[in-house]
Amino acid sequence: QVQLVESGGGLVQTGGSLRLSCAASGRTFSSYAMGWFRQAPGKERESVARISWNGGTTYYVDSVKGRFTISRDNAKNTVYLQMNSLKPEDTAVYYCAADRFFDSPAYRYWGQGTQVTVSS
Repeated sequence: QVQLVESGGGLVQTGGSLRLSCAASGRTFSSYAMGWFRQAPGKERESVARISWNGGTTYYVDSVKGRFTISRDNAKNTVYLQMNSLKPEDTAVYYCAADRFFDSPAYRYWGQGTQVTVSS
């Protein structure tokens, strides 16, 4: 019954920064691993970053390592994705997702997405 709402997307030039936020409902938010996924036009959805329920474990796809940072504030039921040094290839709809298992290949709950566009 988890509901997720993303915000913070927009248009930015190459090298710029954005911070995405994901607000989650429910008092059991802290029991879930959280992830950010993205889908570019004509491409399949890919996992960008994940964070365990207690924040102790994180995952990043190779293409964003050193540029993106995932974090969570369980007291606020919110997950963040700080995106720095953005590139045109980062352009996509970004989705927030939640699952009971950090390593799940397909997360159970999804937000509706927020558009990130990086101009060249």
